Parts: sequence; C-alpha cells; structure tokens
Amino acid sequence: MTRRRDLPLARKSAAGLLCAATGAAAQFLVVLVVTRSLAPAQAGAFFAATALCLMLAGVSRLDTGNGLVYFLAGVSRDPGSAGSPVLLVALGPVVVLSSLVAVAVAAFGDLLAPLVGVPAGVWPVLAAALPAVAVADVLIAATRGLGSMRPTLFLSGVAQPLGQVALVSTGLLAGAAVPVLTAAWALPALPVGAVAARWLRGRTPTVRWERFWRYTAPRSAAAAIQAVFQRLDIVIVAALAGPAPAAMYTAATRFKVVGQLAGQGLAQAVQPGLVRALAEGDLGRARELYQTATMWLVMVTWPVWLGYAVLAPWLLQIFGTSYARGASVALVLSATMMVASACGMVDVMLIASGHTTASLVNAVCAVTATIALDVLLVPVHGALGAALGWSGGVLVKNLLPLVQISRRYGLRPFGRHSMAAFGLRATA
Repeated sequence: MTRRRDLPLARKSAAGLLCAATGAAAQFLVVLVVTRSLAPAQAGAFFAATALCLMLAGVSRLDTGNGLVYFLAGVSRDPGSAGSPVLLVALGPVVVLSSLVAVAVAAFGDLLAPLVGVPAGVWPVLAAALPAVAVADVLIAATRGLGSMRPTLFLSGVAQPLGQVALVSTGLLAGAAVPVLTAAWALPALPVGAVAARWLRGRTPTVRWERFWRYTAPRSAAAAIQAVFQRLDIVIVAALAGPAPAAMYTAATRFKVVGQLAGQGLAQAVQPGLVRALAEGDLGRARELYQTATMWLVMVTWPVWLGYAVLAPWLLQIFGTSYARGASVALVLSATMMVASACGMVDVMLIASGHTTASLVNAVCAVTATIALDVLLVPVHGALGAALGWSGGVLVKNLLPLVQISRRYGLRPFGRHSMAAFGLRATA
C-alpha cells in the first residue's frame, strides 16, 4: 500500500532535477563556447585547469557539506548542544586544507605545467580559486540542511553556472588568454558563497568538534575519491596525450551529465525511503523502491544513449568539425552508461544499508582501475583510451556493489516491481 506521506517520485525529485539540469546546461554551454572560440590545444588547457580545480576542491571539502546537512537538519532533535558554531567547526579544516593545497599549487605549478598541459600562468589563478570554490560549495550544501531547496536551486543551479557562462563568454569575446578565462570561470564562487553565508547567518546551532567530525571524517575519504574519479580522466588525457585530445574527450563526454542528472534526481527522491525501509528490515519495500527506480532510470536514459551513439558524428560537430572524430568515445560512453543505468542506484543501496566501508573500497577499486587503464591506453589511443579507462572504472563502481547487495540481501535491479514504474506511483 502506498503511504499517504509519500509523494510521486517525479514530484519529490523535481527541485533537485531542476537545479542539476540548469547547472548541466550551463556546463554544456561553457564547453560549447570554449570549443567554438579556441583552438583545441587552448580549449584542452582550459578544461584541464577547471577539472583540476574542481577535483582539488572536491578533495578539500572533506564531505563537510553532507555533515552540515545532517547536523542542521537534526538541530530540532538536539537543541542547545554545547560547543562551537557548526559552520566554524565544519569550515575551519576546509579553509586550512584548501589553503595548503593552494600554496602547493602555486609553489609547484611551474613544475607541473608541462606534465598536465596547463599553462604556467594558470596555476596562480587555480591557487587563488581553490579555497573560494571549496568554501562556496560547502556553504551552498549547508543551506539544504535548513529544509529548503530554494537557496541551492538559485545559487548552485542558476547564479553560479550562468555567471560562469556570462563571464567566460565575455572573456572569449575580448580575446582573453586561458589564465583570464579560468579566473572568469572561478569568480562566481565568491558572490554565491557570500550570499549563502548571509542566508545561514544566525540560523545555525552549535556542535562539539568531536561529534561533528566523528560523523563526517569517515565519509571524507570516500568523497575525496569520488571527486577524483569524476574529474581525473580529463587531467590524465591532458597529461599523457596533450591538451587537444583533452578538448575532444571533454566535448565527447559532456552528454554523460544526462545520466548523472537523472540518477541524482532519483537518488534524492528514493534515498530517504530506502534508508527507512532497510533500517526497519523491510526488504520488500526496499526491493520495490530499487526496482521501480531502476526501471525509471532505464526508461529515461536509454533512449538518450542510443540516440547519442547513432547521432554522435553529427552532434559533435556543434563543437567544431574536428570534434566529430570523438564519435568512438561517444560509443564507449553510451554503452557504458546503459550498463550503469541497468544496475540502478547500487551504491545508494549499499550506503543506505549501512555498508559505507564497502562503498569506500569499491570507489578505491574504481579509481585504481581507471588510472591503470588510462596509463596503458591513453598514450596509444588518446581520447578513446581515456574513454575505455573511464568505462572500466564505471563498470567496477557499479558491478561490485551490485554483486554485494545481491548476495547480502537478494536485491536485484529488475523483478516483479519493475513494471510499477509505468504506473507513475514510485515513492520514497
């Protein structure tokens, strides 16, 4: 029986999907204007620089955004706890770590420039941007802990990505060099972070340092690995094959945000129900949610991947005629994402059932597989080699938890509940 408090999956995930869709569209526009305006080598250098910034910022965040969401959302259950302001507790280590990383980037940038294809002049910009990007992401995430998606939707879904499009486009029209374009891309983090901080002021509780970090620290490693996994492939292509192949790889893989977008929206809707069902030992309910969400994921994404596989030679020409050579990358991407979609939200299932250590080990295995395959394949096959390496990592990241939840709980992505997706009554 459907619980009265539950809402249809599509309605519950609408805000998250809208936020992610706007951000994804803005990312796509940035890639489009850069590839259409710069030579492939310059475009690749820009993409490698921004990917490196996001990767290092993701590591520096220490997963404090999720920690803040947990403690802010739970303040009503633990009023007046002794300690320090929760924002200070969370942001202190983030500021220190991101600043240390920034100093290292500034100090060793000239040595790293020839290795990763990022021009020497970009490294001081990355050093200055890192703390701002990391802190802004944490502050925006914290606003969700107070029960509203509106600040995230406006700041992360609209203001920051559209600000990046506007400033980067202005820089391109003015003929700016890659360092200036990188600064233009990073600059919106400052105002959105300031707005988020102002919105949070006076609304946050106090918490003991040890309590906050006892909850957050174990997740920091997994979050860092995930940040590396999401961006490392672009940096490796730039380092091993050069900036031009990195530009082609970036353009050809932009469409993978479609699958990530659908998965993110579904996860936001289904995860609370999964946690509740598994905590109560209700495997039947967990199975129903898992199988229904998997069918939704397949129905939403498979037509996109099949269409992209067929139309890639023509679609990629919107980035420039030379980018049509990335069609082989598109084929690997499409096939891999279809397999990943068919596995469903296996990592969410694993985490919801309390097996965070297994999730961490799986993430390490996925990154290791990606790096090993990239080192073997990128020097010979360039962007295609990177796609194959990324594919190997994605398959490991999905198939390992699929086997684990199947053996432990008998949960499989398809079954008698799959057809419930067509009734539009999937709930969380």
